[in-house]
Amino acid sequence: MAVILVTGATAGFGRAIAMRLVKEGHKVIGTGRRKERLDALHHELGDAFLPVELDVTDEQKIASLPESLPSAWRQVDVLINNAGLALGVGKAQDADLRDWRTMIDTNVTGVVEITRAFLPQMIERNHGYIITLGSVAGTYPYVGGNVYGATKAFVGQFMRNLRTDLLGTRIRASTIEPGLCGGSEFSNVRLRDNQKAADVYKGTDPLTPEDIASTVSWLLSQPPHVNINAIEMMPVCQAAGGLAVDRKSD
Repeated sequence: MAVILVTGATAGFGRAIAMRLVKEGHKVIGTGRRKERLDALHHELGDAFLPVELDVTDEQKIASLPESLPSAWRQVDVLINNAGLALGVGKAQDADLRDWRTMIDTNVTGVVEITRAFLPQMIERNHGYIITLGSVAGTYPYVGGNVYGATKAFVGQFMRNLRTDLLGTRIRASTIEPGLCGGSEFSNVRLRDNQKAADVYKGTDPLTPEDIASTVSWLLSQPPHVNINAIEMMPVCQAAGGLAVDRKSD
């Protein structure tokens, strides 16, 4: 049994991960901004789930989080950096700078700060595992991906550098990079339109949050000497597009 902290546990990947890991016998700290959803998950999962209201853009609350946890929950064995979002699909020249800042604050700064908050205790115990949710958008560019893709590219490089810094310790670090995934609020938040969000998945058989939770479970099942650096996963209905060429008509 491990003590596992999952950010963004109120919906989508985070909720599915929390549910899977509690059912597998772990103690899970679930964080998120929507307290009512965390409380509902606590009611469903019982005392093996600890709800903690947290906005990952709140620097002071993140810094104080390790010491603010109940004593039986303070030694976090696994940190799962799941909280993240995309906003807008406009081209860079049309994008809202406020959306860019929110994505950077959440997907980059939030991941960096919460990782830094729990890393010292893992180093002290020479034990721990950090799993961060990236995206295929961090590897493959697409129109409107701009800053979202850049934040996920940052996640990938941050985790690669983190593994280098952790060389010589027993602490593991892995990145999961999903492609098209339905069953979450990702597209609803990004497009701010439920019908447009539903249309994203029309005629597809996408990944699901449960697929991501299953992948996390598999990572945790590996022997302590095995580190899976990164997993890139897509549904079979998706592939990286070829290079685009703009051709002028005669």
